[in-house]
Amino acid sequence: MTYDNNNVFAKILRGELPSFKIYEDEKTYAMMDIMPQSKGHLLVLTKEPAPTFFDLSEDGAKACIATAKKIAPVLMKVTGADGLVVSQFNYECAGQTVFHVHYHLVPHYIGQKVSDHARQQGNMEEIKALAEQLAKALAD
Repeated sequence: MTYDNNNVFAKILRGELPSFKIYEDEKTYAMMDIMPQSKGHLLVLTKEPAPTFFDLSEDGAKACIATAKKIAPVLMKVTGADGLVVSQFNYECAGQTVFHVHYHLVPHYIGQKVSDHARQQGNMEEIKALAEQLAKALAD
């Protein structure tokens, strides 16, 4: 599969589109998902131009997992989540909607149903406020 330099995540990484960034290093970029499945749903993107996990370098995969591992405990604490799903989709039939490797961190809460993937835009003010809380907690 050829990488599309005009996909939405590539544009976010280049600063051409806005996002609710919570963390960034030289190899990864973490931001809130604007179509959240639950409160606190966020994405960890590789900065490497890889459309699927199969195209991603081993270093790129390690960097994404390291960033997810750094963010996960902070996400759990800030949101008060009871559990967390970390997932990564490859190809349309598996649920991939943007062909740029990214990992989903989806908090789960006892007694609350998780929304379907990529179906409905969330409340932007709530997402922004949570992004600010997470970014601050990660910086502390």
